[in-house]
Amino acid sequence: GVLSFIIIFQPEIRSALEHIGRSAFNDKPILENKEIVSNVITDIVTAVDNLSKTKTGALIIIEQFTGLGDTIKTGTKLDALVSSALLENIFVVNTPLHDGATIIRNDRIVAAGCFLPLSNNFSVSKQLGTRHRAALGISENSDALAIIVSEETGIISIAINGRLTRNYNKEKLKEIIIKVIKKKQNKGSTLKEQVISWKKKIKNSK
Repeated sequence: GVLSFIIIFQPEIRSALEHIGRSAFNDKPILENKEIVSNVITDIVTAVDNLSKTKTGALIIIEQFTGLGDTIKTGTKLDALVSSALLENIFVVNTPLHDGATIIRNDRIVAAGCFLPLSNNFSVSKQLGTRHRAALGISENSDALAIIVSEETGIISIAINGRLTRNYNKEKLKEIIIKVIKKKQNKGSTLKEQVISWKKKIKNSK
């Protein structure tokens, strides 16, 4: 019974542990700062919009609560503050990191040139390339938000929860990212409260 429970809820257990390890005991989580949140969103949206206008292919992953540590290991670690200029430069054609995915965690670009699992969803249009299948793949295996810019058309697409939607403009993209980050903040507060409660119960039981 215990083994079955662990197998069935493995993703949730791993997600909770990774979140606790990163931020549960941090008194001032980065994304509670409204100014930083606003700057991060603005930089991501600006970069994606500019990449779209120049038809520069791009794949940006915003990590949520499912840790992407294994994916990050497949790329080049950067640990740099999110900026539109850096994001745009990463995806310049024929540069070492332009083909892979760039992973964003909170207000930092943690890695670039990362390899993602490709989706096996056969209902996906054959007109969509590897970037779109990779975005779907990571969204099927985690709660991450994947942003794709097509190098053929410049169309901006989003993959989340195993679902791909297309034809986003700057305003709509910003709305989605705000929703994702707010959801993360709310869930993070709840998890932090649970951890504090667990710590108190353990302390009182001694």
